[in-house]
Amino acid sequence: MSFTAKDVMALRDKSGAGMLDCKKALTDADGDMEKAAELLRERGIAKAVKKEGRIAAEGVVGAFVCEKCGVGVLLEINCESDFVSRGEKFHGIVDEIAKVVATEKPADVEALNACALGGGTVKDYIVNQTAVIGEKISIRRFEIYENAGKIETYIHMGGKVGVMVDAADFKEGAEETLHDIALQIAASKPAYITRDEVPAEVLAKEKEIMLVQMQNDPKNAKKPANILEKIVEGKLGKFYEDNCLMEQPFVKDDSLKVAQVIGSKFKVVRFARFEMGEGLEKKNENLQDEVAKQIESMKK
Repeated sequence: MSFTAKDVMALRDKSGAGMLDCKKALTDADGDMEKAAELLRERGIAKAVKKEGRIAAEGVVGAFVCEKCGVGVLLEINCESDFVSRGEKFHGIVDEIAKVVATEKPADVEALNACALGGGTVKDYIVNQTAVIGEKISIRRFEIYENAGKIETYIHMGGKVGVMVDAADFKEGAEETLHDIALQIAASKPAYITRDEVPAEVLAKEKEIMLVQMQNDPKNAKKPANILEKIVEGKLGKFYEDNCLMEQPFVKDDSLKVAQVIGSKFKVVRFARFEMGEGLEKKNENLQDEVAKQIESMKK
């Protein structure tokens, strides 16, 4: 019994398995669609579809730098459990996809899913790997830096936090300092490089909050508004210190500012910091309900 490309596509839509797996299943089933779908289930491939609705709020931040082509990638891929995220298999998946991002430079996650990988697409690869590890896998975000200078990455706690730094005018011998700056960003979470980058509206909002705090303090009850405003201006130094990389105390020696540590060794052009799972809802189910769901699914 023969089959067509449309049959392969139909089986793919039905099962969620990759094109190559669907074609092989149809070949082995002599073109019988139902039998092919059954084969995919037996092989553990079709189960990936059932996992698409689950929450993938664990995962890993990974990085890849191609020194020859001057491309750096910071990437977050999510799964369902911390146990899976710590495994070599999952880290291997992150590494493979990071290399695709560096090579193909896709515009977004949708474009990345359409990139070629392993004889199919990245989407096919994700579906197949979901079946292998038994959990939903989701590519969340990535950042690409292309630079003729120096790109440094730092991954903290096995992928819980990842940093990528783009440095221009890099002087030979400054590798350790650049690595320290990546570590600084991971630890201190700056939002900007210098105070000049802080948007006017952010600064205005910060001043407004500080002014209200000052006015609500009984000790300032008799101070005129113009005096309070001057005090607020003075307090902005702490805001810059907390949020601007160059003004932060250096994590390895807080008697020095980051700007002093860098000196003329290089110039930080930009940086990216990913904290795994930030903003994602985590799965929180009652254990009894979860067991009941699993028993019910086994009956189907």
